[in-house]
Amino acid sequence: MNDTCLEQLRTLLLHIDGAYAPNTLRAYRFDMLQFMAYCYKTGNCALPAKPETVAEFLTQTFPQGIKSSTIRRKVSSISAIHRLSSVEDPTKHSEVRIIQRKIYRQLGTRFDQAYPITRPLLTRLLAACEDDLHGLRDRALLLVAYDSMRRRTELISLRTEDIEWIPNTGASILLRKSKTDQQGCGKWIHLTSETTQALHEWIVAAKINEGFIFRGVRSSEAITDSLCESRIPRIYKALARKAGIDESVVQSISGHSMRVGGAQDLLNSGASLPQIMVKGGWAKTDTVLRYIERTRSSSTLNLHR
Repeated sequence: MNDTCLEQLRTLLLHIDGAYAPNTLRAYRFDMLQFMAYCYKTGNCALPAKPETVAEFLTQTFPQGIKSSTIRRKVSSISAIHRLSSVEDPTKHSEVRIIQRKIYRQLGTRFDQAYPITRPLLTRLLAACEDDLHGLRDRALLLVAYDSMRRRTELISLRTEDIEWIPNTGASILLRKSKTDQQGCGKWIHLTSETTQALHEWIVAAKINEGFIFRGVRSSEAITDSLCESRIPRIYKALARKAGIDESVVQSISGHSMRVGGAQDLLNSGASLPQIMVKGGWAKTDTVLRYIERTRSSSTLNLHR
């Protein structure tokens, strides 16, 4: 792999660290390293790259059993690294766009949707939670995730000192930063009384006075300082299996399942598209529409209320 290109990438990623979400930076690095490895094998320059090189890279990549969304992400990463390096973006060339269209026509562009955890399924997962520390943590996590419809990274970032307890009504938590609020303006998440009680029981039992709300629980019931975002879908799946949910459903549950289910339940309760987008922190309508398209209420969706 070309040492000069690697050094350029390393320097750029260090420079933009903090300006972009960690997941975005990881994608940029992973995709560019793959592209650079291909360029090294074929004797091409990766940064700046020629449009023909990008087109050939995509052509040899898509037969490897990957999805259209992965191809789209690779193109986005190559584009971003070139733009942020102040060099011409090869992905905007007509040759690259033509190759993309050919790939998408062959692979299709439909996204695999996470299985929705709507209220009936949530109730079964809650019933599978025991009364030990694991169960208290899981119950609080499930309810906060459902109430807030927030992403995994946002859930694990919630902090105890940002909770505002409201007597006899519930609680609110300040979400300091989100995917659609990279400047950190913050947003208050309002919780139901049911969720507030579960959250309070977990915090008291775990003796958490400050720091992250959601944390790992070891077999010895020792509490860790934080919770890895990859643990969240595993928790959902484990509880689903414990609740006797069919394995085909369990396999389709992901970290997005609570967001999908929450959005569908909101729609069925009469919420409008803007209300759903605000609640879940979505910036693009097409994402939300994919989540709610299978609900009966979607055909009469109010886009303006």
